[in-house]
Amino acid sequence: MNEETRGDDGMATVEYALVTVAAAGFAGLLVVILKSDEVRGLLMGILRGALGA
Repeated sequence: MNEETRGDDGMATVEYALVTVAAAGFAGLLVVILKSDEVRGLLMGILRGALGA
């Protein structure tokens, strides 16, 4: 292995790991937001309006 590519070993794995951690954090934040009563009421209003109920 030459010196030019040696520093990049494992970079794709690190990038995937960082994206996975960020996605998990974002999903956790969405769960917290969606559990709030205000957001739940807003979403239910949107669904009722879309379904014509």
